[in-house]
Amino acid sequence: MGLANKENSSMTGGSAEHLLSAPEVIWQMGFFPVTNTMFTSFFLTIIISGSVIFASKKISLVPGRFQAFFEIFFDYIYYLTKSMAHAKAPVFFPWIMTFVLFILMANLSGLLPGNSSIGIYKSVAGKEVFIPFFRSVNSDLNATLALAIVSVSITHYFAIYFIGIRAYLSRWISFKMFGVSLFVGLLELVSEFTKIISLSFRLYGNILAGKILLKTAKSFFPFILPLPFYFMELMVSVVQAAVFMMLTLVFMVILSKKHDD
Repeated sequence: MGLANKENSSMTGGSAEHLLSAPEVIWQMGFFPVTNTMFTSFFLTIIISGSVIFASKKISLVPGRFQAFFEIFFDYIYYLTKSMAHAKAPVFFPWIMTFVLFILMANLSGLLPGNSSIGIYKSVAGKEVFIPFFRSVNSDLNATLALAIVSVSITHYFAIYFIGIRAYLSRWISFKMFGVSLFVGLLELVSEFTKIISLSFRLYGNILAGKILLKTAKSFFPFILPLPFYFMELMVSVVQAAVFMMLTLVFMVILSKKHDD
């Protein structure tokens, strides 16, 4: 009876509070804590990498349905990248494809049944608390912030690579005149930091809000009521992956052109 009460409380009443809290620590590796969102991201990375390696060894000239589906998906992303980046598409595409695959899989994996019901009980502050092994990666601001930092950092790396350090710096500091040009350059520099905030909070907020909505619906009526919200969250998962990918691609294209262009 006590075990049943624990399970019910972990799956209903405390769900929204659980999602709003920081990710739980599953185990401690010395001074390094391994949280459930970190564990989920490692697990997804292994699954995605293993699947890609396995699929690359099974490619045939006459594709089956599975191969044809992914060829259509990859071709669409590649030609979308090429339509915007042109000759730079082969350089940008691996990063764009990695972002969209990881974010999409991370979003969809959070909708799988049993995602938050597999875990362990640990004693926290004198209370026995259920800690799930898996948690939606992008419901953790640390994860979305890391994705945004990687996105913006690689964008600036490509800017320096394609236009050179002098043309890159001229975006922020005018070598010909000061005054208004310097002020505008400083504003553009500040906007680069706001990109990190925008990318991370947009993804985090949309995914977290969806998870809280699903948990709340399931706590009232766990069978039929959540179904429309599940379909809505499927759409949100795809849209948010596409938005992150498109913004990253647009930032790459803009910064990899000289300021005069």
